[in-house]
Amino acid sequence: MEPARLSATDLACRRGERLLFRGLSFALDPGQALQLAGPNGVGKSSLIRILAGLLRPFAGTLDRAGATGLIDERPALDGDKPLGEALAFWAALDAPAAAAPNLGVDALLDIPVRYLSTGQRKRAALVRLARQGAPIWLLDEPLNGLDVDAARACETLVADHCARGGLAVVASHQPFALPGLRQLALADFAP
Repeated sequence: MEPARLSATDLACRRGERLLFRGLSFALDPGQALQLAGPNGVGKSSLIRILAGLLRPFAGTLDRAGATGLIDERPALDGDKPLGEALAFWAALDAPAAAAPNLGVDALLDIPVRYLSTGQRKRAALVRLARQGAPIWLLDEPLNGLDVDAARACETLVADHCARGGLAVVASHQPFALPGLRQLALADFAP
């Protein structure tokens, strides 16, 4: 895995006329993870999108070294294709990872993605993320829709990723069990 680094200095985010946060700074090195915490609307998803390069910060700077993988509420899997074909499409484009988890999706490979439950789609997105080989993982509400066993498998997947030198930013309302997980309360940066 390529070395990863992610840092933000004095970030601010504005959505419409509303300033969500300002003065936000952090730095992550290989093996580290950060959980974004706070109530709905505080800017967790917006910060994830800024870190992914999908949204420009209103102010501040971002320094990122390493490819980035993202999981949010929109799994980038073609709803009309069977899951196996949808995953194969990305496998042909993504850098191959050493070992990809199964997370119980093998039994779903012939089912069109649009017929999968929320939890099944989330597990498929996690499989795709792990297969990408990206050292930086950005996870927006990764436990939503997962049953207890799948949630534990997700936490283990992220812990293993960090143990191999990857880094992770997790936005979640739910407790996320991960050794050494730091928390960043976005409400502390509200204007």
